[in-house]
Amino acid sequence: MTDVAPEASPDTVAQDGNARPYSVSELAFALKRTLEDAYGFVRLRGELSKVTHHSNGHVYLTLKDERAAIDGVVWKGQVRGLSIRPEQGLEVIVTGKITAYPAGSRYQIVIETMEAAGMGALLAQLERLKARLAAEGLFAPERKKPLPSMPAVVGVVTSPTGAVIRDILHRIRDRWPCRVVVWPVVVQGDAAAAQVSAAIRGFCALGPAAGVPRPDVLIVARGGGSVEDLWPFNDEGLARTVADCPIPLISAVGHETDTTLIDFVSDRRAPTPTAAAEMATPVLAELKALVGDLGSRMHRCGGRVVEDRRARVIHAERALQRVPDLVRLAEQRFDIVSGRLGAALAKNAAAHERDLVRVASRLSPLLLQRPQAVQRQRLDAVAQRLQPAAERRLARAGERLEALGKLLVSVDPDRPLQRGFARVARADGSLVRSGAELVSGETVAMTFGDKVTRSAVVDGQGPAGGGDPVAKPAPKPAKPKARPGPAATSVQGDLF
Repeated sequence: MTDVAPEASPDTVAQDGNARPYSVSELAFALKRTLEDAYGFVRLRGELSKVTHHSNGHVYLTLKDERAAIDGVVWKGQVRGLSIRPEQGLEVIVTGKITAYPAGSRYQIVIETMEAAGMGALLAQLERLKARLAAEGLFAPERKKPLPSMPAVVGVVTSPTGAVIRDILHRIRDRWPCRVVVWPVVVQGDAAAAQVSAAIRGFCALGPAAGVPRPDVLIVARGGGSVEDLWPFNDEGLARTVADCPIPLISAVGHETDTTLIDFVSDRRAPTPTAAAEMATPVLAELKALVGDLGSRMHRCGGRVVEDRRARVIHAERALQRVPDLVRLAEQRFDIVSGRLGAALAKNAAAHERDLVRVASRLSPLLLQRPQAVQRQRLDAVAQRLQPAAERRLARAGERLEALGKLLVSVDPDRPLQRGFARVARADGSLVRSGAELVSGETVAMTFGDKVTRSAVVDGQGPAGGGDPVAKPAPKPAKPKARPGPAATSVQGDLF
């Protein structure tokens, strides 16, 4: 390991002969460069803890063993390239470089690759992922779709080479000749999960414009192998793609004893690819035999129904009477009823007559005259009270009307004009309330008591204008002659 502090040089010696003091930043960045130079590539094994997936895409974590711990970070650009997803408690082997964080005086490892430390850790990670997906309801039986009974198109996602596709095609051809669309993918290695997911999404996106019909059922197939070979089918993204697939999907990965994650989320699991082909398709010969048997049974049942109906009609015919007998019986009943009708009507009329006579004895004109007399008395009493009330109300209304007439005369704006006053208005029609508002040369209109309006021009200037404070007095107008008319103090007469 290189020394932290550089060797003494003329630049590091102060004028007084002592060592030059470093700043905190200089020392922190010197330590950072030293760690990065000495440990530019490090491979560590440990258990993950304090795993934090930040919103900016970075992953912060801690690697620890039984005696020590070191902080680590995975930058956003490296997260997608990791072979596994960092999770709490997972034992991993990471590679990266050691660096320091100057702002906090801490050292950490910048992780570039990460892999599980042994198959035991992989299986533990798989169990945790399986439990999480089960808690989300992806394994629920009620969300699994039923397989079509007679598919017209079968989609197969598998490797184009090998015995798997040949077994599936041979089995489908023997059982149910239909169209098979194969989407070739790799079924082993790091790229397998992404290609299988893309194939499933591609089948779901097919439509009439694609030129290839959309499959009625999908088969994801692969031959047997080790746990490492089948590991791409334990990918979380592939499992979610299978769960979201709208087409019924059969998982046929490995042999009967092999189990992968997509077996739990698929709509049906087949122990082998050949068994998947048998699940997806019926047997044409069996369907033909079944249809023939059903046709024979239908004919036999139809014949039995016709014979049964014929026998029932014959039996009912024996029990039915002849038509003339039925008519004669009805005629006899009609004659009997019509003979009784006249006597019944006369008896009914006599009964009603007796009831009318019995009630008529209790009826008399007094029963009608008595209520009329009572109502007449009540009407007379109301009329006697109504006339004085109406007279009083009319009197009060007249008094109010007279008072309103007097008030109208007192607030009449033209009444002061009769006493020699004049109403002054500007050219725009607004009233002049103060002489200070007028300016020299302004034209005003003056209205007099005889309703005559004259125009005038203001002469001189008021005190506020700074001119001559003494205005020339206007000539005294001649006293108007008395005009005949009603007196100002006359009292308005009664309108009534």
